[in-house]
Amino acid sequence: MRKLLIIGIGSGNPEHMTVQAINALNRADVLFIPTKGEKKTELAEVRREICARYVTRADSRTVEFAVPVRRTEGVSYDGSVDDWHARIAEIYEHLIGSELGDDGIGAFLVWGDPMLYDSTIRIVERVKARGKVVFDYDVLPGITSLQALCASHRIPLNLVGKPVEITTGRRLSESFPERSQTSVVMLDGEQAFQRIEDPDAEIYWGAYLGTPDEIVISGRLADVKDEILATRARERQRMGWIMDIYLLRKGADFEE
Repeated sequence: MRKLLIIGIGSGNPEHMTVQAINALNRADVLFIPTKGEKKTELAEVRREICARYVTRADSRTVEFAVPVRRTEGVSYDGSVDDWHARIAEIYEHLIGSELGDDGIGAFLVWGDPMLYDSTIRIVERVKARGKVVFDYDVLPGITSLQALCASHRIPLNLVGKPVEITTGRRLSESFPERSQTSVVMLDGEQAFQRIEDPDAEIYWGAYLGTPDEIVISGRLADVKDEILATRARERQRMGWIMDIYLLRKGADFEE
């Protein structure tokens, strides 16, 4: 039976690779590398560098494939994502069926960790449900951008005895700070933090974490939000893309 390995590769630093992930790369006959257009060539380059650095078996090969652009015009967010996943599932199905032999092993190199705000597992399950190609798969965890963010800022993720919420920019106002004193925000294209008015809120922001272009800014939200907005806009213009994440916090470990 064909086998897929869904491998977390960290947030941009090839040294984020775990021993487990490196061993998995060397189990694969075919390494699938997604490309996302000229503006995001760096994302594919990191995957290529990881393969060049860690793959030692001479008979493995890489296959690159284009990721379709998500349609957003005239459709709801859920409908847009559902359609996008369906189109990627068709590509995965073709890759599995055409590039892997009956007992072949293929690997998808997933940015960060496949279990945290990534849809590779969901898409692979779609392919299985279609039933046109028969395969099984394993998931190997990786270093997340959340871990990289906290490490770069030298902060613990949580306040002592208090919960953490991981959310999106679209949902931030529902949780912080009333429901959660620590909110980690991923997938925020609108910089929702600028609408938080709490004077005691602090922010820990990072972009391109783990890469040579890494930028981190922290401080009281009211004091640094304009700097973050300006930096983000400038770097997105320079690079053509941006991957960022931030943690908002209010309170302290030990409060009376």
